[in-house]
Amino acid sequence: MFTKRDLLRSAAMTALVATTAKSTSAIAQNKADWPRLLEAKDIAEEGFIYGLPLVMIYAVMQEFAVDKNSGQFKAPFNELHNMHHVATPDDTAVITPNSDTPYSMLWLDLRAEPMVISVPMIEGDRYYSVQLVDCNTYNYGYIGTRATGTEPGDYLVVAPDWKGETPTGVKKVFRSTTPFSLALIRTQLFNADDMPNVEKIQTGYRAQPLSAFRKQPVPPAAPKIDFLPATTAGIKDNFFQYLDAALQYVPETPRDKAIRAKLAKIGVGPGKTFAFKDLSLEHKAEILIAMKQGDDKVDKWLAGGNKNINGWNVGAFFGDEAFYNGDWMMRAGSAKGGLLGNDAVEAMYPYTRTDASGEPLDGSKHKYLITFPPGQMPPVNAFWSVTMYDGKSQLLVKNPINRYLINSPMLSAMKKDADGSLTLYLQKDSPGADKEANWLPAPADKIYLVMRLYWPKPTPPSILPPGQGTWQPPGIKRVS
Repeated sequence: MFTKRDLLRSAAMTALVATTAKSTSAIAQNKADWPRLLEAKDIAEEGFIYGLPLVMIYAVMQEFAVDKNSGQFKAPFNELHNMHHVATPDDTAVITPNSDTPYSMLWLDLRAEPMVISVPMIEGDRYYSVQLVDCNTYNYGYIGTRATGTEPGDYLVVAPDWKGETPTGVKKVFRSTTPFSLALIRTQLFNADDMPNVEKIQTGYRAQPLSAFRKQPVPPAAPKIDFLPATTAGIKDNFFQYLDAALQYVPETPRDKAIRAKLAKIGVGPGKTFAFKDLSLEHKAEILIAMKQGDDKVDKWLAGGNKNINGWNVGAFFGDEAFYNGDWMMRAGSAKGGLLGNDAVEAMYPYTRTDASGEPLDGSKHKYLITFPPGQMPPVNAFWSVTMYDGKSQLLVKNPINRYLINSPMLSAMKKDADGSLTLYLQKDSPGADKEANWLPAPADKIYLVMRLYWPKPTPPSILPPGQGTWQPPGIKRVS
């Protein structure tokens, strides 16, 4: 789901420029220890793959919680921000944004003390979820309809090094692997007229420090941090300098100890400043090549790392630390495909750039159909959607009817075929007034489609287990 795609591609493909002239790097201090060319190249490639999600989430944190002039700023740390609309093409800080549910966002700074997240009673037929994701991009816990039910409750979120007893009244404790973390809240919107109801629910989401929850004295504040501004241009210029900054707030674990030791050999790590300008021309060239190759490998994983079902990529992409288990390629591919996605049990995300025959989707050249046969709608406990994105930017597509997706709450207004099946029309121009209810407007360019199945049913017919389920998404057919 999240950050600027050109930031990523350009990081590996654009020549890096000199970093701040005053910086003192480990490279400059220890040139004698700098690895040989091929070793440095291998480290940079592996380090790019390992570090890509960390830099992406750092950039999102910077835009949403630090830089008030970013254009995407939501609220300072430990303050909840409720969005009273779904994502539109104007929301550009994130790639593949969900336009199904209004978001509430809470960036947590857990350094001084834990935070208590409180949720209200939610009516039984409305889906909601609080996804807890840290700066490793690990989903380390859930509150919500599927995970904890619809009753009100108080939940504690703690830093990796917190030691304490579960406070009275707290239903569950969630431990982040990093001191900064995001609580991403999705509240189901049934239709446009339902927004006042969603806003009322959002007022019931609350966040407070543990000391306030316990009505105890406030502990000393954590030190102020001067975050490295995460501009797109800056990350293009020196990706590894931003990885230095991100690693500052990502404690080392047994799983990443080896790669971080390698990165230290080329002067990358907490407290360091990677100075590209200090390298020889040969090393500069190798670093650039390594990053390009790393980025290409991530793209290759995205294209073929999952099961192809009728042209859709289907698999489990997101999870906690144990889920990834040190598979940095899977973590990078998942982040680049759609940062901040859910665990498979919470939501499945079949995605595609091709039709059923394997040809690239292109709205400037063709019209397309998706047909769900009678009785074969996506099997979910909550709801499902199909969202249209520009194939290059992975952002929502501006169109004359301001429709960015088709989802199950819209079914009552849609037209069924004579046999009871449901056909969606994917094209840049209206298919005609009689079919417009089923029209998903496409760009006059490359297309990227994502299907979302919220709280997929675990029993057949089901899309679970990922890639092996008894239900399969129908292929996209090109209209001749």
